Amino acid sequence: MANKNSFKKGTIELLLLSILRVEDCYGYQITQKIKEQSGGAITVTEGALYPILYKLSDKGYVSDYKKPAGKRLMRVYYHLEPAGDEYLDSLLNDYFKVQEGVRKVLSANHVEDGRAAAHK
Repeated sequence: MANKNSFKKGTIELLLLSILRVEDCYGYQITQKIKEQSGGAITVTEGALYPILYKLSDKGYVSDYKKPAGKRLMRVYYHLEPAGDEYLDSLLNDYFKVQEGVRKVLSANHVEDGRAAAHK
């Protein structure tokens, strides 16, 4: 299901950029923040996260730098660049338009609390 997959990728992009707007993070930290902040409703594997981070980096939306984490370990931290901040604003605008549209359709069809009104 390509549409579902691209919807999920777009959602991950939105979430990770919003996290990087607050602070620089390394990959695993981003996955944990998404899981924690969504109350466990959204989980993202590092395997799904890194291709998105690399794409955002190629577009100049995020940059990375290394920082020591122990004697031998170096962590790669990701940083939101000004172009990424503008891109995030665009994604948020699109997200809220779609969210409002979905709410209107559900409301028009009398969907409340996940249940549609029965046909009469």
